[in-house]
Amino acid sequence: MTTETESLQPQIGTNERPALDQEKSMIEIDDLSFSYDHGKTDTLKNITLKIPGNQVTAFIGPSGCGKSTLLRCLNRMNDLVETSKITNGSISILGEDIYGPRVDAIQLRKHVGMVFQKYNPFPKSIYDNVSYGLRIGGEKNKKRLDEAVERSLRSAALWDEVKDRLQSSALGLSGGQQQRLCIARTIAVQPKIILMDEPCSALDPIATAKVEELITELADEFTIVIVTHSMSQASRVSDNTAFYYLGELIEFDRTQNLFSNPSKKQTEDYITGRFG
Repeated sequence: MTTETESLQPQIGTNERPALDQEKSMIEIDDLSFSYDHGKTDTLKNITLKIPGNQVTAFIGPSGCGKSTLLRCLNRMNDLVETSKITNGSISILGEDIYGPRVDAIQLRKHVGMVFQKYNPFPKSIYDNVSYGLRIGGEKNKKRLDEAVERSLRSAALWDEVKDRLQSSALGLSGGQQQRLCIARTIAVQPKIILMDEPCSALDPIATAKVEELITELADEFTIVIVTHSMSQASRVSDNTAFYYLGELIEFDRTQNLFSNPSKKQTEDYITGRFG
């Protein structure tokens, strides 16, 4: 029997770029307000946003504007904070309310993977890191595990660098390699959406360039939502950009439009460095 969350099906993207409000949405956020203190103060305020599939959508804004909080709402990571709650609105993925009573948060996270700011490989071998999610999901067939590990490492542009040392500790990799390993670990379970919370902030420029190139390539297969403090990074890797300020969504548009011709003065002030 298929659960609510397991029935989520990926939508195939298109190379064409119609107006955002005409595109098929992967994620729909409707009038969402969110609080960390039992509803006394809203950290997010009345966010409405439709995120299209098989594209990269960037969240930008000054520190404390709520972009990472919203990202963590998308796979219910904020459930781990006991005092947190949605005070209004909803989030749906392919039409299903992910906070509905029949959706299990652990199952949801198999479909909505996450890559964190600080690379966090397990103190295990490279092979065991990538195969971990599949194994805890019950996969025991060695051939299928081997195929998944190779496929995921190739997708993360890491296979050629580590194929001869799969049984070596993941902690022996460089920082950039460790972050790409964490991406491989995430995509091994074939999620539909990948959330990235400032995935390059701890990396040097060379490693950052490799991860950015990888993000662009992965958008052919996955829907990616990235929080970044770097406006130049958002302009390089994303198809769409959302600008937040003080818990509110100020503007959402194609990245090129938002950076070249923002419709809101707050957006223009932020991207031109007048505040932030």
